[in-house]
Amino acid sequence: MTFDEFDLDRRLLLGIQSLGYAKPTRVQQAAIPEALDGHDVLASAPTGTGKTAAFLIPAIQYLLDSPRRNPGFARVMVLAPTRELAYQTYDFAKTLSQHTDLRVGVITGGINYGSHKDILEKNNDILISTPGRLLEYMDAETFHCEDVEVLILDEADRMLDMGFRSFMLRIADESRNRRQAMLFSATLEGRGIIEFGNHVLAEAVFVEADAPRSEVSKIVEWTHLADSDEHKFAMLGHYLALEDVKKSIVFVKTKERLELVVNQLQAMGIYAAYLQGEMPQDKRLKAIEKLKSGKSPVLVATDVAARGLDIIDVTHVFNFDLPRTADVYVHRIGRTARAGAKGYAVSFIAAHDMLIMKKIERYTEQTFKHRKIAGIEPKNKESAVPAKKKKPHKKKVAKALAKSAKKKTKKKK
Repeated sequence: MTFDEFDLDRRLLLGIQSLGYAKPTRVQQAAIPEALDGHDVLASAPTGTGKTAAFLIPAIQYLLDSPRRNPGFARVMVLAPTRELAYQTYDFAKTLSQHTDLRVGVITGGINYGSHKDILEKNNDILISTPGRLLEYMDAETFHCEDVEVLILDEADRMLDMGFRSFMLRIADESRNRRQAMLFSATLEGRGIIEFGNHVLAEAVFVEADAPRSEVSKIVEWTHLADSDEHKFAMLGHYLALEDVKKSIVFVKTKERLELVVNQLQAMGIYAAYLQGEMPQDKRLKAIEKLKSGKSPVLVATDVAARGLDIIDVTHVFNFDLPRTADVYVHRIGRTARAGAKGYAVSFIAAHDMLIMKKIERYTEQTFKHRKIAGIEPKNKESAVPAKKKKPHKKKVAKALAKSAKKKTKKKK
């Protein structure tokens, strides 16, 4: 199948070609035709399989088919959980629409309010935003959602996890004139996402696309038992000195841990850029650019970078600290092996990490293999953790959401 078969505008096809896309991925094949037909879409697909193009392509086609008649605010609204994901989506939308007259804007925190003046005062066709900053402009009455015709929620589960539920509901409610809503995510689990999707979507078409081998991120995962932070640093230093570790991201739990790791790496003669939640946006972008350009082959990050970083040639992800939840682990390691390339995910496991490690194993349906490095083997053995029952598989949860949404719509009628 090719993109030509979607009967897209020639200008949009040129944008797709500039991205180097040869043919649509599975999630694009499944979602784009439904979205082009105007259906609400509930989509679940693994990270790195083309979800962004799956919602932006039909949204741009809609705008080209129905040109703006009156001045006003954004007609297509994309909500994203983090600044990094918002800017990544913005760049993607700019590339796709470069041969059109469509205006694309991005609004996030960490930016001076005056920088958004043009986006808010001039006609804007597509707006990508984080929920918090957008709500500030809504409260100040400098942005209104009445003109939103297509509402897109990217990584909705993550936004819910971050406490944005009330923000998202208000934005959805005030976008009452919308013709279409799309919810895209790598996972669709838990009561929160079910209730939210039921509120926002109407007779949604459910799309779930497991990636084929050509699209699956080829991530090789393993773990090391760690006796202490000093032991972790010894193992991390060993890996960073290897020739095949070209670009890597080291994940930590907190800002304090980030400072510890960055300082220790510097003491080891390793220059590392860093990324954490309270940084101004210009510094965040500089840190990401350092990794992209190779000026800094190592990026140390808190979970602000677990989603939204799309750097194709990251070869390794190191979990210096395990995350607090299993789903975040999946998004962390998804920063490597982008676009079907091969990548490696290495986790250092301390004694207090055993419980979350077992949760990650159940969530990912695998058992980690502990490796040892000659000369720096662990002195302690793995601590035993009582086994727990499996949670319902995400397919059952997602189908329940789609079924619930349809039932609610029928009752309203």
